[in-house]
Amino acid sequence: MSVVRRIIAGHTRILEKSPMQWKLRRRGVEAAWVAVVAIGGVGAALAYNPVPTTLQDFFLKGSQPGSLIDGMQQGADNCSICHAGYNEQVEPYTRWSASMMAQASRDPITHACLTISNQDAAFAGELCLRCHAPLAWIEGRSEPPDMSGLGGQYDPENMVYEFPGDFEGVSCHLCHRMVDPANSPGAPARDIEELAALNVPPNGIPINPSSANYVIDRFDVRRGPFDLSEFWGPNFTFHYWERSPFHLSSSLCATCHDVSNPVYTRQIDGSYALNPLNQAHATQDKYDMFPVERTYSEWSQSLFAQGPVNTGVYPSNGAQPRFGGSIGPAVSSCQDCHMPRTSGQVCLPGFGPPERPVIGQHNFNGANSWVLRAINYLYPPSETNLTPQRVDEAIARNIDMLQRASDLELSVIGTGLRARVVNMTGHKLPTGYHEGRRMWVNVKFYNANNQLIAERGAYNPETAVLSHSDTKVYEATMGLDAAAAAATGLPEGEGFHFAVNNKIFFDNRIPPMGFTNAGFASVQARPVGYGYADGQYWDDTSYPIPPLAASAIVSVYHQTTTKEYIEFLRDANVTNADGQVAYTMWEQFGKSAPVLMDTGSIVTGRCAADWDGNGVIEPTDIAIFINTWFTDLGNATTFADFDLDGVITPSDIAGFINKWFNGVNGNCN
Repeated sequence: MSVVRRIIAGHTRILEKSPMQWKLRRRGVEAAWVAVVAIGGVGAALAYNPVPTTLQDFFLKGSQPGSLIDGMQQGADNCSICHAGYNEQVEPYTRWSASMMAQASRDPITHACLTISNQDAAFAGELCLRCHAPLAWIEGRSEPPDMSGLGGQYDPENMVYEFPGDFEGVSCHLCHRMVDPANSPGAPARDIEELAALNVPPNGIPINPSSANYVIDRFDVRRGPFDLSEFWGPNFTFHYWERSPFHLSSSLCATCHDVSNPVYTRQIDGSYALNPLNQAHATQDKYDMFPVERTYSEWSQSLFAQGPVNTGVYPSNGAQPRFGGSIGPAVSSCQDCHMPRTSGQVCLPGFGPPERPVIGQHNFNGANSWVLRAINYLYPPSETNLTPQRVDEAIARNIDMLQRASDLELSVIGTGLRARVVNMTGHKLPTGYHEGRRMWVNVKFYNANNQLIAERGAYNPETAVLSHSDTKVYEATMGLDAAAAAATGLPEGEGFHFAVNNKIFFDNRIPPMGFTNAGFASVQARPVGYGYADGQYWDDTSYPIPPLAASAIVSVYHQTTTKEYIEFLRDANVTNADGQVAYTMWEQFGKSAPVLMDTGSIVTGRCAADWDGNGVIEPTDIAIFINTWFTDLGNATTFADFDLDGVITPSDIAGFINKWFNGVNGNCN
């Protein structure tokens, strides 16, 4: 048994952690899962009735399971023979393996979400596994869609799987065998034949790639941006290859970074209705399906898609380009930012490869700030290629990207503090998988003695609770409309039931440069319940300045996994312990501690005599102050400590009245 878990008093404890017992695999711990559910009572007695969808309901065009002539049994270790072990700053394999791309099928949050998706709609995991375990999917080992079939036969004595590459997430062999479904100019000539072989009913070429409806070369012909013959001539015999402009295009990234749910079809009124069951989506057009994620589409409607945008330097002293690495600061494609350029060799120096002036680092930086630590804890380094140092460095790169993603501008307008958050990315901020992700503004007001007198958007790291009501939170919330609720038996309204959600209730995430309402509406990415003007790629929030505030510190935070979402994953799971494992990891690794993206300070300069902040010094201010004084006297707060002596006494009233008379006479110093 590789990992043994037991739930005691609602908490999971990892009981065995020796290096040979770290593997977290369904088949190796099947008996343990049964024991966990029985002991912990993880909803095993609860009944659920998933929507009776089938694999046909989730059918998408593109390469299908079992369609490859040269299979993908080889794992990324095969690539590491030549593309690792010489320079971790440059080599593709090591940095890729320390990214969430490489660990997509090991992510405990993915496991927990997958379980609930299958609970809500039968075979819904099909939609998840196409992206998170693509090698297993294309090889036909993703059924049933709960990951239990991944890896093929398991050898418990040697703790190895028949096909270990199944657990490598979005691997080398997936991306570097992808064919451009649009057959754009410059595509390899062989792609005509590959697309023709694919375009046989009921299959077909993807209309607009999303949700991993990829096209994979049936043969092991690997693609990339370089013309290898420039250096090697006809003598390159390590593997078959083609030069592919597609691999420098954002269109490749659209394959997984636009996600649509094909069980729903868009209606004339803009709502999304459940399709007849056991039928593929009628049009196979992602813009006719329910939009789960629209990162690529957001980019497509931004200024970045029209050509390079100069995003300047970061930090402001001109130390380095904000994005792009050696090609910065003018960037355009997804690769420009998420695979920053450097120089060096892309395979072992012993083979004599050329020194290339521009190569893309396989960083794949994103916004995830904690899950890699959980993966490194749950799995052995021999499988993940992770070490504590590599995890720390990868998370540091993610945090660095988050900090480069926005700018913060502060100003005082009248009696209000304005915090402007500027989106410097090519998509919404935040973007991507919306469930459990958010940004918010935190404001701390200080008096003349530098004492904290008021806070907006406070976050408690012990409880992971955010004060929503007094600040701006940037997020998207989805859920079920009345018809979907009736069809699924789930409550109408906002919720985290990813596989059956069919309505966007709110989306105030900040759009990118070049935003237009019409353009974003055309790709199902318009703001909901909030408004942005055409061309606006920033958002302002005004905070009334407390009368005694002399200064303020404003911060912008990002959080990967909220308390509300992780508790949902734990509590809604009635199948296994995946939700509890995810929750335990979340607790163990800091409860998804918020990442500081921006911070700044400002002198508020408000006249304290204008107690009600209406811009006029009048007798009402005295009455309101006295009322505050009596309130604070009973609650021992500091708002009415006007003389800043740490005690609320009648002298505070006298001090305020004196300030009031000075204010009436035009002296607020």
